Amino acid sequence: MRLFDKSIYTLIVLNLIAMIVQSEPNLDESAYTILGIFEKFSIAVFTVEYLIRTYLAFKNNSRYNLTFFGIIDLIAILPFYLTFLIGFDGRFIRVLRLFRVSRIIKLGKFNKAFELLGKGIHNVRRELYLTFFIAFIMLFFSATGIYYLENPHQPEVYSSIVESFWWAVASLTGVGFEEVYPVTTGGKIFGTVISLIGIGIVAVPTGIISASFVELINDDI
Repeated sequence: MRLFDKSIYTLIVLNLIAMIVQSEPNLDESAYTILGIFEKFSIAVFTVEYLIRTYLAFKNNSRYNLTFFGIIDLIAILPFYLTFLIGFDGRFIRVLRLFRVSRIIKLGKFNKAFELLGKGIHNVRRELYLTFFIAFIMLFFSATGIYYLENPHQPEVYSSIVESFWWAVASLTGVGFEEVYPVTTGGKIFGTVISLIGIGIVAVPTGIISASFVELINDDI
């Protein structure tokens, strides 16, 4: 089984490399053909892997298909089959191909650090729920506040509270996209306060996860 896991690991890495190569605009037609064949081969292997794991889960009365990685395994192969079953709209197919990125998450099944991080997040899930709830409240408050302060002066930028969420996310996370910014005195003061509060909101969940992660590492040593 370990050899099988290593083979799947290698195939995932090769798939990610192939996905990067396939995005090159000046690629030869023959290269596209080879990459297409490799994609079909990979899907076949991933499908067999999923079926084997499903069979073993059924045999051992486990819930593999409902686990995080079980769902990721399904997402990694399902879009390929959906392109044949649902339709041939090119734009739709390109959206489905986005799910190929999920294969990088499959690497986590074979990585101890990823497993420790997952346990660390699970151990502090209640604290994270609380911080994310507070973050959502602050996002809503920020978007609403900037809308009422800036809408009369920039109706095309802050046209609604929903549109103002973009500014709220940028300000609270400290990104500060330059194309959206307040021009009124009240808006600038409000934005400054929100940005300062955002430093703490972003830092709290980071610190919680880091502390849990370090605790798990120390327990393993």
